[in-house]
Parts: sequence; structure tokens; C-alpha cells
Amino acid sequence: MKTKHQILIIASLVALFTISVAFISKPQDKWVAPASADKLENPFKGDEAATAKGKKLYRQMCAICHGVKGKGDGMAGSALNPKPANFTKEEIQSESDGALFWKMSEGRGNMVSYKETLSETQRWQLVNYIRTLK
Repeated sequence: MKTKHQILIIASLVALFTISVAFISKPQDKWVAPASADKLENPFKGDEAATAKGKKLYRQMCAICHGVKGKGDGMAGSALNPKPANFTKEEIQSESDGALFWKMSEGRGNMVSYKETLSETQRWQLVNYIRTLK
């Protein structure tokens, strides 16, 4: 289990990395997860405890770029190109849980992969919380 200190260090390093590559990043095409991602089932769907844990993780790991309310307006996100996803938009909310899980697992451009940083359980918890941001 990671301590708060370790998580803050990781989040800070992610923010510094994303800011540093922002100046060399080119706009990207729409990010579409592979069809196989849509078949992934969220084992924590509807689990309020998992959603609460996802909220805590989101504030520690994601809010710096995506903003506290998920609008893509976080402090570090303002320097990024393309801008972080706005989780309140229908475009994002209409994606399958599996697609969201796949994207945070694999990463792309400024969005780093969380496959090695967060457990599968933690990534699903984040998916649950992102669903509350509509």
C-alpha cells in the first residue's frame, strides 16, 4: 500500500512530466479505445464504497490535470496540448466503462499509463468516480 507521501510524489512527477512534454506535443486525433475494451466488465459497478475510494484517488492523482470537478481545467492541465479530457461531457460519459479503464491503463501522449502505478481495482474505482462527474 502506498503512503500519502509516495502518492503525492508520484502525482507531482506525473504533473511535471506532462507539463514538460506539453511544449513538444502535437494535437492528436480523437482517442478511441479498441473495440475489445468495450467488452471489459466493471467488477465494481454500482459499488458505493469503490466509488468513494475512486474519489479519493481522483483527488490525489487526477485532479491536478482534469480539475476537481473533472472539467479538464486542473492547474497542470492548463499547460497541456491537447487539454485533458472533460469528464462532464456526454462524449466521455457515453464511453463504456471498459474504454475508460483501458485509456487510463494504457495512456497516450500527455495522459500517462497508470497500469503500473495503480492496481486494476484502483483503476476501476476511478472509473466509478468518473461516472459521478456527469
